[in-house]
Parts: sequence; structure tokens; C-alpha cells
Amino acid sequence: MQKLTGVYKTYKKNGQPYYRASITFRSKHISLGSFNDPILAHEAYQQAYCILYQTSKHLINYTDDSVLNFHKWIVLINYRDNGYYIKTPIYLHKYYFSYYLDESIELKFDVDDLFYYSNHKIFKKGSYLFVNDYGMQVNILSRYGIKNYAVLNKDYYFVDGDPSNFRYQNIIIINKYHGVKKNTTHNKASFITKIHINGDYIVGRYHTEIRAAIAYNKAADYLEQNTSFNKKYQRNYVELSELEYEKIYNTLKISNKLLLLKNRCIK
Repeated sequence: MQKLTGVYKTYKKNGQPYYRASITFRSKHISLGSFNDPILAHEAYQQAYCILYQTSKHLINYTDDSVLNFHKWIVLINYRDNGYYIKTPIYLHKYYFSYYLDESIELKFDVDDLFYYSNHKIFKKGSYLFVNDYGMQVNILSRYGIKNYAVLNKDYYFVDGDPSNFRYQNIIIINKYHGVKKNTTHNKASFITKIHINGDYIVGRYHTEIRAAIAYNKAADYLEQNTSFNKKYQRNYVELSELEYEKIYNTLKISNKLLLLKNRCIK
């Protein structure tokens, strides 16, 4: 059989043969995948050749019958147009980049995030987008300070209404901390802290978001230490020195209704 361009025969540990496809472009050797059939491997090479040596500067319409997978398709087009080989399905634009989950889902990010997403693949479960980082599933919204429990259009929103546009100026955080909600009356902002027991209890109203967040932590500490309620509350992380945090914590007042729960059995 005549050797097919871009195809290399190799063997699995059990001795079964398979075929690797690859191509060289701008002195870079690019792997295109492994195939059981040498004809399919050669088709992958041919498709890659057409992509890389086209002169038009636009994304080619991907078709489901392509031998190359969609992610590799984007990687090759980006390398052709922008000169950067990135292993994840990223296409660079002048001021931002697109990350393609599939043919129909394009996520947009600022260039500040390019290094991170060049080294972290994005996964999707329903509406949940995450990466695997140090063996953990990390919600991509956490990079903006948005917690897992945050609710779209309640705790944060997208300025242009597009939930696929993750550029920093497009994401506005309304409520940064757990149990804290901003309230504006007569153009004056205050922050209401609530904690869930059997329903929501108001912990208090505070003039800064940080004080409201610390109040939530103080209420959680009180409930866990002084009642038989066995729920473990997630604490708010506040970027203050230990001394500053302790000073605010000790002077904050929380609702008398919570204080009256001391030594009570709460189911």
C-alpha cells in the first residue's frame, strides 16, 4: 500500500495497529489525532492542509462529517490567522478572544484571561461552566468573585444581556457576599444581612457591604456555638487584616431575635 501523506502507523500495547495523523506548518509539527483506519487519518491531514494553507482570513464553516474534531479545527484556524498555537479551542481577536465550546457556543473573554484558558479546558453541565483545577471543579464565575450560590440577575448580571460574554466590563456584581443584599432607598445604599434557619432571619442592616458580610459570619458563629442547630454555614471571606476584621466583628450588633435562640434546640 502506498504511504499516505501525513499518516504514521504505530501499535498499541496489545500489538493492534493504529494510525496517527500530523502536519507541519510554519516549522511546527502538529498532531491531528489517532485513527483506526489509515484513510481517515489521511482525510484528517487533507482537511488540516486545506485549513492551514487557505489565504482567506475567516472561520471556516465546520461540518459534522469532518474527520477532524471541532476543537482541533479552531486551534488550526487560530494558528493560521494569528500565529499562536494554543491547545484549547481559542480564537484571538484584537481586544478579546473567543473560546468555542462547540459549533454553537462561543464564549468571549478579555485577553487578561488568555493564559489561564490556554491551559484550562472549559466543561459544561447544563448551564454550569467549569474547569478542572488541581483536581477540583471550579466554576468560571469564581474568577469574577461570584459565588456558586449566586443567582443571575439577582446577585450579578451581564450588562449586554449576553450570558456568554465574560469580559470584565460586561459583568456587574450586585451582591458579593453570602447572605448580603444591597438595598437602595432615596439614592442611599444600605446592606441587609439575612441568615437561614427555619426561614430567613434578618441579622441587621449595615451601611457598608463589608460590615454586612462580617455580620453574617458573626451570626453563623453564634448559631453554631450557642444552639443545637447542626447546620454548618459557609463564611464570607473578607479581604481585611486580622486586626481590622476583629475590630469590626467585636463592635457589630446582630439581631436580638438571634440572641434569644441561645441554648434552644432548632430543628
